[in-house]
This record gives sequence, structure tokens and C-alpha cells, in this order.
Amino acid sequence: MQHRIEQIKDRCVVGIKANMTIQTIQQETGNLARQFMPRRHEVASRVGKLVFSIQNYGNLKMKDVTPQTRFEKWLGVEVSNINHIPEGMETFILEAGTYAVFSYKGSIEDFPKSRQYIFQEWLPNSMYQLDNRAHFEELSENYSKDLQNTEEDIWIPIKKRS
Repeated sequence: MQHRIEQIKDRCVVGIKANMTIQTIQQETGNLARQFMPRRHEVASRVGKLVFSIQNYGNLKMKDVTPQTRFEKWLGVEVSNINHIPEGMETFILEAGTYAVFSYKGSIEDFPKSRQYIFQEWLPNSMYQLDNRAHFEELSENYSKDLQNTEEDIWIPIKKRS
């Protein structure tokens, strides 16, 4: 799985969030998408056409995350300012820092294998460790969970090992 290391500045996202667990993520993300995707064009000051799928684990350490651990899941779009936030939506800041970015192409069913590779093979064998910031995926506006050939970039927050 190919990757690159990128530095980003703070990125402001406007969208909708829900609390969920790893066990419920597939169904709950579908519900979130049905709420957000038809309304994404209401967001003013959009930057680009990407949709962000964000997992905010707060202060949890990834080693402590279980299938039952609750976290915030966001779907949103990047904006240049927050002068107009549609009703029922909120803002989220993707914090500046270093990310390992993995390009994924394949079926939704195979996606967990890629995450397993990142966390169980790539990360332990790299010079990096997880940083305590949100994880996110960049999806095209035409992304659909039903597609067998999805394409997305997986952004994992990292820092050099101490």
C-alpha cells in the first residue's frame, strides 16, 4: 500500500457528527451520509470538492480503543471561513501536523484489511508513532459505499518516535 508523509495547516470543516463505535460504524456512517450528502451544497465558502470522513477519538489512545469504544464520526466539507454554517451543522478543526497518507483503491469489504496493515505492520515498523489528533479520509463527491472500486486517501496523524 503506497503512502506519503504530509504536513498540513489547520483545516476547517463544516458538517454533521454522530457518536458511534467500531461495531456500529458501518451502519451509523451510512445514516450520517444520508443526512449530510444531500445537504453538502448548503455549505458556503467550500474549498474544493472533497468530502471528509473524520474519526475523532478525543484523548483516547488507539491501544485503548475497543469495538465498543464510543467516538465522534464527522462527515463534512472544507471551508475557507465560517461566516455561514447551515442549520444542524457544526465546525470541526483538523489540527495542523504531520500525517501518513495512504491511497486506498478497492472494495469497502477489504478496507479493514488496509487499516490493519497500517496499524499492525506499517506503523510499528516506521520511525513514527500515532499522534493524538483526528484521523480522516478524503473522499470524492461521487463516493458511494456500494462501489466495489472505491478510491480514498486515508490520513493518519503521526509524529516521530520519542
